[in-house]
Amino acid sequence: MALVLEFLILSLSISLLFLLIKRNRTTKKACLPPGPVGLPFIGNLHQLGNSNLHEHLWRLSQKHGPLVYLRLGSRPTLIVSSAKMAREIMKTRDLEFCSRPVLTATKKLSYNGFDLAFAPYGDYWREVRKICAVHVFSSTVAQSFRCIREDEVSRMIEKISKSALASKPFNLTTEMVFLTSTIISRAAFGKTYEIGGSDSGRFLELLVETEAIVSSLFLSDYFPCWGWLADKLTGLSYRLEKNFEEFDAFSNGIIDDNLRPNRPKPEREGSTILDILLQIYKDGSFKLQLTLDHIKAILMDIFLAGTETSAVTMIWAMAFLMKNPKAMRKAQEEVRNLFGNKGFVDEDDVQQLPYLKAVVKETMRLQPTVPLLLPRETTKECSIGGYEIPTKTLVYVNVWAVGRDPETWENPYEFDPDRFSGSSIDLKGNDFELTPFGAGRRICPGIFIALFTMELSLANLLLKFDWEMPSGMNREDIDMNDVLPGISPRMRDALCLVPKAYAIGHK
Repeated sequence: MALVLEFLILSLSISLLFLLIKRNRTTKKACLPPGPVGLPFIGNLHQLGNSNLHEHLWRLSQKHGPLVYLRLGSRPTLIVSSAKMAREIMKTRDLEFCSRPVLTATKKLSYNGFDLAFAPYGDYWREVRKICAVHVFSSTVAQSFRCIREDEVSRMIEKISKSALASKPFNLTTEMVFLTSTIISRAAFGKTYEIGGSDSGRFLELLVETEAIVSSLFLSDYFPCWGWLADKLTGLSYRLEKNFEEFDAFSNGIIDDNLRPNRPKPEREGSTILDILLQIYKDGSFKLQLTLDHIKAILMDIFLAGTETSAVTMIWAMAFLMKNPKAMRKAQEEVRNLFGNKGFVDEDDVQQLPYLKAVVKETMRLQPTVPLLLPRETTKECSIGGYEIPTKTLVYVNVWAVGRDPETWENPYEFDPDRFSGSSIDLKGNDFELTPFGAGRRICPGIFIALFTMELSLANLLLKFDWEMPSGMNREDIDMNDVLPGISPRMRDALCLVPKAYAIGHK
């Protein structure tokens, strides 16, 4: 242990000297954005807080402006908190801001950058994006899984109906996560999980642990010289390696099953995402020759981006509606007036529900699925807003802060879906006051699948049931401020509501 301490002290001393020299050289030349004063060596790391990072960074932006400069250890970092600056980052200067930082957790879990979401910008990323845009995440492919989404939502409604008959509270938080993970697993590799089964439990546990690890603070990302040792001492390195090995084994099992000559007939006609990727792997029809590691890395993106994220947004939407009875009534009246005699809202029907779509927009304005979009990294030294931004700067776009900007939104803290009535603002990266999926080259490719799932699910929850608080509770008891940290923050307490079956055909 004494040797370890001596090594740490020596490394800290050398690193501190290097950073001080480097800082003195660069700050005289560069006109950096404003930001809080940091400490020697660690910079502003101590000022990030323990939870709700997006809120803390929002408060910094209120003090320092829409561009805030931080130094996190050895990493220069830029926080963007206005629609105007977000447009600069994700459109005007998208090419200069479109890379991804190489971070310890995502590098490992993406098989050294073989995925789409976390791969640095370059020839490889352009080629894998071409494959995914055409064959994996296009609107046509998303539409091909419509029957899966409708089937799983129908199953969910049946389960809720049983609770309604028994007048028992229903855990919407658990159900939403199960719904989205099952939809993704069926679309990705054609397998259905039964809730409570061992396979389902293992799959969900892996997802929860993976998201926790990706959102953890690895000191090796900020102190390359010695941070790896700290990560070992805290156990983070072990957790990362263990999680990777388990997910790798899980993915290998799925691929092996798919490649078996006597593979059982798929549950539906058409190809799964894994079928599509394996066909490209066999054909070698692209400039990039896919390997099984490439396929597993892309599957990792799909699992992470397609399960917890959509589920969290639906939970927030139901919580907002419960807290705002007027909006709840309006949403229910819209869907019931049009489809009250039908019994089920399908994906074609959803297109006739503008207020429901406004509810989704307003939810993602106030509680975007990923409040701090996945970090970007500058590809070269550049200028923005009159400031100079160093190369390899870590860039976070705080869409949570943008959604609360009073210069953009009237009454920004109120939940008011009517603000989108007659508005052309959409969620698809064209309007920078509302970009929960990002924009530009790095926009989330799963946007179509996510929107289809959320809108279909919410429409049927509102059609089929009236929702009440459990006995002894009222709407004010829904705590939307106590949030679990993570890539997709959600309420700490599960959202448990009592469903009351709505009489079909009743006006």
